[in-house]
Amino acid sequence: MTVDSDGPALPVKIDSTSNGEFLPVAVPDRLQAACDRAAERVSDNARRVGLPRRRFMASLCGAATTFVALNEAHAARGNAGGRFAVRPEAAFEPAAAAEDLASDGLIFDVQTHMVDPEGTWRNNAGRAFERILAWWPQGSCGAPDPTDCYDVDHFIREVFLDSETDLAVLSFVPAPEPYNPLSAKEADNVRRLVDTLDGGHRLLLHGMVLPNLPPLSRQLDAMAEAAAAWPIAAWKVYTQWGPNGRGWALDDPKIGIPFIEQARALGVKNICIHKGLPLRRMSPDFVNCADVGRAARLFPDVNFIVYHSGFETDRREGPYDPADAARGIDALVKSLADNGIVPNRNVYAELGSTWRMVMRDPTAAAHTLGKLLKHVGEDRVLWGTDSIWYGSPQDQILAFRSFEISAALQDRHGYPALTPSIKAKVFGLNGISVYGLDMADFRRKAATDAVRVARENYRPQSAPSFATYGPKTRREFLDLERLRGGYPD
Repeated sequence: MTVDSDGPALPVKIDSTSNGEFLPVAVPDRLQAACDRAAERVSDNARRVGLPRRRFMASLCGAATTFVALNEAHAARGNAGGRFAVRPEAAFEPAAAAEDLASDGLIFDVQTHMVDPEGTWRNNAGRAFERILAWWPQGSCGAPDPTDCYDVDHFIREVFLDSETDLAVLSFVPAPEPYNPLSAKEADNVRRLVDTLDGGHRLLLHGMVLPNLPPLSRQLDAMAEAAAAWPIAAWKVYTQWGPNGRGWALDDPKIGIPFIEQARALGVKNICIHKGLPLRRMSPDFVNCADVGRAARLFPDVNFIVYHSGFETDRREGPYDPADAARGIDALVKSLADNGIVPNRNVYAELGSTWRMVMRDPTAAAHTLGKLLKHVGEDRVLWGTDSIWYGSPQDQILAFRSFEISAALQDRHGYPALTPSIKAKVFGLNGISVYGLDMADFRRKAATDAVRVARENYRPQSAPSFATYGPKTRREFLDLERLRGGYPD
C-alpha cells in the first residue's frame, strides 16, 4: 500500500497481510494501481475539502475516495458482481459520505485476537524470538518489541476506539498453555479491564480446547475447570490441528462426540470451529466442512459457528456447484444440504479474514455473501474480522456497510439483496442472539459507559494508523511460524 511522508497508508487497507494462518496473498498489480490512484486523489480531495491530509484520511470522505477508485478499477475489468454503493461526490462532500457510509447500528465482532507480551510462551520461542526482533517491520506501531503491537492497549484502541465495534469475542489459537500467546488468565484480565472501563460487558471469552491432544480426559477436565473459573461464552477448536499433524472430525466417536457432549454438559453450547484456511504442516483431511452438517444433525441443540465459513485463499468463490464442492464455502453448503440442515438452524457462518480477502474482489465477495445468506441463512451469518492482526477493523466495517450484490447475480442465483435489515443482522443482531445477550440491557449500559465517553473524547483528536500487524511476506510468515513453535494464530 502506498505510504507518503505526510501521512499513513490508505484508510481502506488493501494489502497482503495474513492473520498468520495462511501465506500472505499478493495484491494484483491492477488493484495496487487503483490504490495508488486513490492515494493521489486523497491528497487532491483533502485540499478541496480544506483538511490536512491525515485528518481527511480519518474522515468518511477519505474512505469514500478509496471505494470510488476501487469501483472504477473493478468496473473497467468487468468485475461487477458487486460494488461499493458510494457516490463519487462522497469523496469530497462530507454530507454525501455520511449518507453513504455512516450508521449507528450495533457492531459485534465475534472473532478478535491479541497477544500477552509477557506470557510464558516467550520462554519457549528461544532464538526465533531474537530473529524476529531483528527485522519485524514495526513502522506500523513504533514499538521496539513487536509483540507490543498486539497487546491490550493496542487491542482496545484499534478495536474499540478506532473502529465502531461495540462488542467483541476474544478468541484463542490452537496451542497448549506454555506455547499459547494468550493464556485464559490473561484473556480474562483483558475482559475485566474492558469491563472496568464500562461495566457493560463488551468483551466475551472463548475457551480453547484441543480434544485430540492426549489424554482426552485431561482436555475434558480442563473444559470444566475453565467453565468454573471464567465466563466462557463459547469453545474454540481447530479440527485441522493435531500434535502429530493429523486432525479430527466433529463426529469422531472417540474425540469429537465426547468433546461436544462435554460442552453440552457444561451448558456452553456454542462451538466455534476453524474451517478452511488450511494450516501448514497439518493433514488436509479435516480442512473442509464435511463434518459440520453431520455434527449439527446429531446435536440440534448445539450451535456450530464455522470460523472463516470454510473459505480458502487459493480458491476463488463463485456460484455454488454441488458437483465441485469439496473445498471452500461450497463444502459448507454441501455439508448442510447432505444432512438436511436447512437455513437458519444450528450452523452459523463467520466472516473473519474471509470478508477482508474477498472485499478486494467484488464478484467473489458477492458470491461469498450470497451463498452464505441463501444456504446458511440471513439469521446465521456472523460478523468477525480477525483483528488485531489487520489493525483496526473499521475499513472492513465500511466496506461491508456499503457493499451491494448486483441485481444480475441476485436474479441468476437467488441471492438476497444486501438490505439494511440484513446488514444489521450480520453486523450484530445475529451475534447477540447466538450469544444470548440482552440487546436492551447492553444499549442501556453502553449509552453512558466509559467506552462511549472515551470515544467521544477521542474522536476530535483521533489519529488512526491504518496499519496492519500480521505478516505481509512469505519470509515474515515463516519466521512468525517458527516464533510460535509451529502453532498457527
